[in-house]
Amino acid sequence: MKRLLIAIVGLFTALSFSSCGYNTMVSKDENVKAKWAQVENAYQRRADLIPNLVATVKGAAQHEEGTLTAVVEARAKATSVSVDPSNLSEEAIANFQQTQDALSQSIGRLLVSVEAYPDLKANANFQELQVQLEGTENRISVERKAYNDAVQDYNTTVRSFPNNIMAGMFGFKAKGTFKAAEGADKAPTVSF
Repeated sequence: MKRLLIAIVGLFTALSFSSCGYNTMVSKDENVKAKWAQVENAYQRRADLIPNLVATVKGAAQHEEGTLTAVVEARAKATSVSVDPSNLSEEAIANFQQTQDALSQSIGRLLVSVEAYPDLKANANFQELQVQLEGTENRISVERKAYNDAVQDYNTTVRSFPNNIMAGMFGFKAKGTFKAAEGADKAPTVSF
């Protein structure tokens, strides 16, 4: 009789935990981590393309050394900053984004300086790298959106009642999202 009572209590406990949302929160947490890995993958692709772009430009525009150096330094900083997937806080995401924004600005300055070199613009290698960078920037945007969508779904789950009680008990916390860079609401000025 005692074993039967223990088995019933154990079965009831297992069923109550499965309906409490714990497994759902674990699943959504893992989804957020997977989406974050895809964001890092897209940024890594960009970082891997930059040495080829810099080498191509360097061959045609040796007197733009300062711009090329800035791109290389920004890439080094961007690849040195990583975020622990178990700590996707607002501050960690903002720090990561700040270094990535600096790299984006350096690439932008490099591409603007290329306008002065028509031979380089006509170079097939450079054109291919430019297309690859553009595609990578689009991939980054897509992966950031997918990550933000996963975080929204996760955060809604862990903050909703009664899941918020179980989330607090088991240490599930809201995750940070990507936000627009400061000043992104203003159109950039392009002048030649």
